[in-house]
Amino acid sequence: MLVLGGYGNFGRLIVRRLRSIEGLGVIAAGRDLAKARALAVETGCEAARLDIDQAGLAQAFVELGAQVVVSTVGPFQGQDYRVAEAALEAGCHYIDLADARAFVCGIDRLDAAARERGLLVCAGASSVPGLSAAVVDELLPRFSRLDSIEHGISSSEKTPGLSTLEAVLGYCGRPVRIWQDGAWGSLHGWQGLRRHAFRAPMGPRWIGVCDIPDLELFPARYPGVRDVSFRAGVGLRLTQFGTWALSWLVRGGLVRNAVGLASLLRRGAVLVEPLGDGLSGMFVTLRGLDGEGRPLVLTWELVAYDNDGPNIPCMAAVALVRKLAAGTLAARGAMPCIGLFSRAEYLAELEGMRIDVAIREGE
Repeated sequence: MLVLGGYGNFGRLIVRRLRSIEGLGVIAAGRDLAKARALAVETGCEAARLDIDQAGLAQAFVELGAQVVVSTVGPFQGQDYRVAEAALEAGCHYIDLADARAFVCGIDRLDAAARERGLLVCAGASSVPGLSAAVVDELLPRFSRLDSIEHGISSSEKTPGLSTLEAVLGYCGRPVRIWQDGAWGSLHGWQGLRRHAFRAPMGPRWIGVCDIPDLELFPARYPGVRDVSFRAGVGLRLTQFGTWALSWLVRGGLVRNAVGLASLLRRGAVLVEPLGDGLSGMFVTLRGLDGEGRPLVLTWELVAYDNDGPNIPCMAAVALVRKLAAGTLAARGAMPCIGLFSRAEYLAELEGMRIDVAIREGE
């Protein structure tokens, strides 16, 4: 079991969780061998130096004895499939945490090669589309007609890693393709602000348009749905509205690319972290008709405490590895992370985190 970027924000949590699976050997790998070795001392994993751009990557996987490769090395926007291709060449299953819409939705170009080798290649193992789709799949039988899927995430003040922040800023102020009223339209990243009323103790949070794989995948997965939307935000209004203001500078052409400001913005976000409350939330709201033809609105909601929320996305990869190790995941081929685990299987990986989950009916 090889985790690329194993000592990063997501990687180290994945390594720790995988070390708890009996009989599973784990290797933390990355460009900085000293950091990998430090994690190895801390967790009992192995350490290796690997660069995803190096020559002979497939041979390196073989020499390390990897059976599954998990890539946390982002940002995935603009990244090619060289790591997944190297995993296939080495005879390894491949899982990544990509949040880039084009990257995740285009992974099926490797489907024939993955099926021929009897391997799983899975892109986008994260809260979206993994957990979000699992929630929709579980609630869907209660609807005779599904009209809309509205979902979103509001994170705590905990600042994400630089690559995650670069991914978010990549579409800040840029057009985002949205399925609206049964046709494709567009909104701009981090605009279209709405206020979602999370239950106590979170309360209302502002969220803005984000570009994620769900926006492309859900209209095809759930035929007949007329609206699919996703918005995200952060608990600190200073950060939320600061990003909103930046989106207008990008949209107006005053800032060419917000990604170039990622390091500066991250330092600023870290400085204001003490002002936060440690609360994060995710919601999925479905609207349509029930079995009797009556209007039905269901909202699934998760609230995370103590800054555990930003750690939730990487548990999709852990769930998939656990199922592969147990022989309970039969899917083979190249695909986005949809339909590979249930909501309950995902939430089981959150053991030890302080979370609260509920479903409510009505607006």
